[in-house]
Amino acid sequence: MNSRIEELRNTLGLSQDKFGEALGVTRTAVCAWENGRRGVSEQTIISICREFNVNRAWLVEGVGDMFTNLPETILDELALQFDLSVEEKELVSDFCNLSKEQRTVIMRFLRGNN
Repeated sequence: MNSRIEELRNTLGLSQDKFGEALGVTRTAVCAWENGRRGVSEQTIISICREFNVNRAWLVEGVGDMFTNLPETILDELALQFDLSVEEKELVSDFCNLSKEQRTVIMRFLRGNN
């Protein structure tokens, strides 16, 4: 994972200072991660993925693309937070992809304001 953190930082065109600043850590911490002198906590992994829209599987395991699609990331977080099934997650996604007018009609129906 250490080399992928450095690869990510370089891809983003950020210095260790700027990368660390975005995560609330020092340049020294970033340098220690990249050199393997310091482990990367779960909270740091979450922060990197959220802050830079990074695919967690790529960061942790080196699998897939470096970056992920932001809406999918948000939906994944909602699914985890509210223990949504695959079908429920798809329903939320479908709702979000409707026009404003269509969402308004559905909201009125659900709230009994036909």
